[in-house]
Amino acid sequence: MTTHLAQYTLDVSDVDRMAAFWSAALGYTVRQGGDGNAKLYPPPGRPGPTVWLQASGTPKRGKNRLHPDLVSDGDPAAEVDRLIGLGARRVDVGQTGTEGFVVLADPEDNEFCVLDGPPS
Repeated sequence: MTTHLAQYTLDVSDVDRMAAFWSAALGYTVRQGGDGNAKLYPPPGRPGPTVWLQASGTPKRGKNRLHPDLVSDGDPAAEVDRLIGLGARRVDVGQTGTEGFVVLADPEDNEFCVLDGPPS
């Protein structure tokens, strides 16, 4: 027996702001519960884990130990520009510039990568 990745959980300070960013970034649908959290669902027919945005009263500290890697349906450079337009920013976590990805951070400084193509 094995397991599979079903959900990516992210602790956030501003659930509404982060739900707006991540739903626009991923094309996911947002469902907010009465508990102050939000769950994001992929479009019908698109595989992928759900994203749970968990309200947290503590700020992020240091580099993420786990982060999502995103793959664009089109031009990765254009996707990076689109994500920056949504509120992401480029960050330096020690990359050399020769990697096959760009490192960004969401509006609450959680790192994620935009890959140049599918992971190999």
